[in-house]
Amino acid sequence: MVAGPAVLPFRQYVLKLHSRCDLACDHCYIYEHADQSWRGRPLALSEETAARVVDCIAEHCAAHALRRITIVLHGGEPLLYGVERTRALLELLQARLPAEVHPDLRIHTNAVRLDTAYLDLFLEFAVKVGVSLDGDRAANDLHRRFASGRTSHPEVLRGLALLRQPRYRSLYAGILCTIDIRNDPIHVYEALAAEEPPRADLLLPHATWDNPPLRAHVGSGDDGDGVPEYAAWLEAVYDRWRRDGQPFPIRTFDSIAAVLRGLPSQTEALGLAPADLVVIETDGTLEQADSLKTSYDGAAATGFNVFEHSLDQAAAHSGMAARQGGLETLCGTCRACPVVEVCGGGLYAHRYRTGTDFDNPSVYCEDLKALIQHVRDDELRGEAAAAAAPHSLSMADFDVLASGYGDAEVIRRLSEPQRSISRALVEEIADAAAPDSPFADAWQEIIRLDTTSPAAVGSVFDDPYTRVWAVRLLARETDIRPGRADLARLAEIAASAALRAGDEVSLPLHVVGGVVHLPTLGALALGGPERPASIATRKDGTATIAVDGREYEICIEDSASGAAPGWLPQRRLDAGSWSVSVEDTDPYRDCYQSPAAPRLSTADIEVWRSRFAKAVSYLEDTLPEYLPGLRAGLSTLMPMAAPPGGHDVSGTARQAYGAVGLALPSDGPTLALLMIHEFQHVKLGAVLDTCDFYDPADDGLYYAPWRPDPRPLEGLYQGTYAHLAVTEYWRVRRHLVTGPRQEAAEAHFARWRTHTAEAVKVLLESGSLTPLGERFARAMGETVAPWLEELVGRSAVIAAQRAADNHRAAWEAQLRQPAAD
Repeated sequence: MVAGPAVLPFRQYVLKLHSRCDLACDHCYIYEHADQSWRGRPLALSEETAARVVDCIAEHCAAHALRRITIVLHGGEPLLYGVERTRALLELLQARLPAEVHPDLRIHTNAVRLDTAYLDLFLEFAVKVGVSLDGDRAANDLHRRFASGRTSHPEVLRGLALLRQPRYRSLYAGILCTIDIRNDPIHVYEALAAEEPPRADLLLPHATWDNPPLRAHVGSGDDGDGVPEYAAWLEAVYDRWRRDGQPFPIRTFDSIAAVLRGLPSQTEALGLAPADLVVIETDGTLEQADSLKTSYDGAAATGFNVFEHSLDQAAAHSGMAARQGGLETLCGTCRACPVVEVCGGGLYAHRYRTGTDFDNPSVYCEDLKALIQHVRDDELRGEAAAAAAPHSLSMADFDVLASGYGDAEVIRRLSEPQRSISRALVEEIADAAAPDSPFADAWQEIIRLDTTSPAAVGSVFDDPYTRVWAVRLLARETDIRPGRADLARLAEIAASAALRAGDEVSLPLHVVGGVVHLPTLGALALGGPERPASIATRKDGTATIAVDGREYEICIEDSASGAAPGWLPQRRLDAGSWSVSVEDTDPYRDCYQSPAAPRLSTADIEVWRSRFAKAVSYLEDTLPEYLPGLRAGLSTLMPMAAPPGGHDVSGTARQAYGAVGLALPSDGPTLALLMIHEFQHVKLGAVLDTCDFYDPADDGLYYAPWRPDPRPLEGLYQGTYAHLAVTEYWRVRRHLVTGPRQEAAEAHFARWRTHTAEAVKVLLESGSLTPLGERFARAMGETVAPWLEELVGRSAVIAAQRAADNHRAAWEAQLRQPAAD
């Protein structure tokens, strides 16, 4: 079958499993609006209809060479279909869809019947679960009740709690919330946030010009202050969400921001992208989007079904075409509107009016314009702030970094924004801290010291774990309470800067994790619970810390002279012109996948010094192009606990710029490998602080040749970039060793060059990269491409290809297997 040129193929399929629901939501677009066709539908999708539906989808994918599609299991309430029938359908999809088609399987449910039997099934077939929840109990009960009037809220929360369990968390797709302006927007937002959704959406209630939405001020169309009510409601949520640091994506806001930046919208309700969705009812009828059922009886109908017609015929239907024509299909009012590229006329169903059909603006036109302008103004403020900032990454520096390298000057320029980011985060905490906090004066001391001794303050802001602390505190607390012990870091920063500057301050501190910590300097080990302390610094680089009625003297100039026995100075490893700190006292250093080691003994630190010197010597001799960048940007090593199996372990934390965590390996060359590998992650994290590489709406998971689990795009970028250095290490290493070690090194090189090249290909085929993201990925590909042409032994090539094939096969098999308990 050959598709006609005018047909836009369907990439999204809403498959109705059951035509009834166990709730009686009075705002439901299926049961409570103009179209009542559900009354004549079969209760459930039959086995025969399911088979024909899957075959139709398979034929359509083959005809249009579709590789990625989305199938949403829907209703009514799809969980009424039952576990066994749902399994049979999923097995049918698995068996009959072409092997090259990778379906993104989802189910949308009210979660009332969600249980472990269903979730284990969804794990087996990788079906993501979206849940409807309108907010807290009061908001949810306004519409979403059982037919008897009983609340559904506790059952929904129970289902969401199951999804948050570690075993099922990967299935959690997000929450859909329908707005009611009678509900408090902040209460609704907080209720959604409490469920820790990976994303959420805020839906305007379905309405038309014939049946307009509820308005608080009849006839005025606004909230009394000139802002339309729905815009005012959404703006309140948007502002709070932005203040909270956008803790989870909200599709409406992200879509507006994306279109403003020239990226695609994530929703049919915004933007001008053509619709590519078809609804398949329980009897096999092919329909347009369900939202059209709110317009008039039969609005969604096409007259086609899977038994007598192809999906191409449905795709060519005039109603489908009307939602695919972009700007030209909109009414004159919309075409003349300055925000039409973002709004796209609003949801098609919301434009309906008797007599003019859909040739109207959205019934929410003024709300959409106001909201878009609100987001645009916020985006422009952000852009202005960025433009005013002294930090930018030139394209020349960008291209050098994308190739996998970066000399000292490039890394210094890359590092510059990191101090500003840390400073801004700390200032945000200081602003949020209550005036009566015991640590409120610390920020004023930091400001004063920054005027008199900016280098000393800057050095403390460069500490990697200060940003870890700040991000962790801001993420956990929307209300920074004055009694929080971890606010003491404000005073720690001020005291450390004062000691470095030779200045006098007197500040309260706190014992956290058994120590009073001074970033970049060391810690006083006291043990015991969290409790108050204080510090008084002097101009000679000494200070007195008072705790429990006792005083302890510390000295940063000569830690062995006159310092209290419990004072643990920060130590350093030196090799030529490169010096790194060993951070083994900071309470916030334990931010890696492997646990931090305790304080290193004097003997241990000498072993680290010896091993570090050998690693630097190895890099000078074999990989000198990496060393200048490492010297400029890798400032801190954080000792990790050695794993029981004795294998090498290392890691980076996204917020700890300049730091690498690792357990000390057995030799210098291996330490060199771990450092160049992990510093790639450090560099890329800093690039991603200032550059957008991909559409944030893409929450898909992609194949990574070195992982058993699929990865999000940022994770795939990180792994690919790190393995550029790993590949080059083995590329060089194979020429420096002999015998079995040479064979092993050559096998490593053959394997990693293959894996890295494949990962670049996956990135470029994702369809979600920004121009910068594509440029970076292509540069990585250009680095690895000539390595693919280098001669290696036949056995190494065969072993690398076998490893790649086996990994891919195991990965694909694992996707279709239930997770182990």
